[in-house]
Amino acid sequence: MHAQFLRRAVLAFGLAALTSLPAIAQEPTTILNVSYDIGRELYAAIDKAYSEQVKARTGKDVTVNQSHAGTSKQARAILEGLEADVVTFNQELDVQTLVDKGGFVAADWKKRFPNDASPYYSLPAFVVRAGNPKNIRNWDDLIRDDVKVVFPNPKTSGNARYTYLAAYAYAIRVNNGDEAKADAFVKKLLENVPVFDTGGRGSTTTFVERQIGDVLVTFEAETAAVKKEYGADKVDVVVPPVSLLAEFPVAVVEKVAARRGSTKLATDYLNFLYSSEGQQIIASFNNRVRDEQIMLANRDRFPQVDLLKVDDVFGGWKKANEVHFSSGGKLDQVFAGR
Repeated sequence: MHAQFLRRAVLAFGLAALTSLPAIAQEPTTILNVSYDIGRELYAAIDKAYSEQVKARTGKDVTVNQSHAGTSKQARAILEGLEADVVTFNQELDVQTLVDKGGFVAADWKKRFPNDASPYYSLPAFVVRAGNPKNIRNWDDLIRDDVKVVFPNPKTSGNARYTYLAAYAYAIRVNNGDEAKADAFVKKLLENVPVFDTGGRGSTTTFVERQIGDVLVTFEAETAAVKKEYGADKVDVVVPPVSLLAEFPVAVVEKVAARRGSTKLATDYLNFLYSSEGQQIIASFNNRVRDEQIMLANRDRFPQVDLLKVDDVFGGWKKANEVHFSSGGKLDQVFAGR
């Protein structure tokens, strides 16, 4: 009787212990990619191909959801609670913000994936009205009195920061390193901008649909998309002979992914961007990719450009941010004088 009571007590305790254990979380099948403003169509194609590849490889159904806006705005949204598993941004300052403010991204994020975690790159280029009536060919044409320029606000858009830095780098080169002349150059450029949108896609709408401005400055990949969508009878593309290397960094948002259990899926997704299939898709959207064979096969798509680098001209993104984009920096000074 006593032994039977003990067995029942042990069994009851065991069942109670099992029911009190937390449920073992399954790895999620959905992740959120928080990305830059004009990457919508690219990542729609990437996400579809990735989901199909995972299904064929593992039999599992996965979904990648997207969020698009200016990257500085996106970084702030993540800091304020947007549950991003990965970011695919268009410059590293906003990724670094996620490192510095709350450790959302690992400090060594640039070592987590090849090519400093940049699977592809581009450069600022121009969209002009059909026939190029203002004969816009290079950066110095953008500071002419008869030219109105459209690009987003450098305070909210990584795309626009590249435009600003490309113009400054060009001015430094043609003025033999004279920073005062480069300051005056970008001041005049910003004075020629009639409206600053928060992101690249907004500026495209301003230029093409609202018919404001003589030239739109945006990534080379976007220029091709604009011409394809709106037609050669509406716009032409001009790739300047000198521009700035624009890299597109990616990172797992470790703080969110660890909590959600999505780190493995998020990492696999970003690795797909480096695969042959991923690189082919990225190149088809007129981005320059790291795969040399794919670039060779698409060489007619990409004109030769003298690409200046942020590291060489500005001493890296950290210094560029301190000098140009921090509170009271050169950008603020130029804006104050508009």
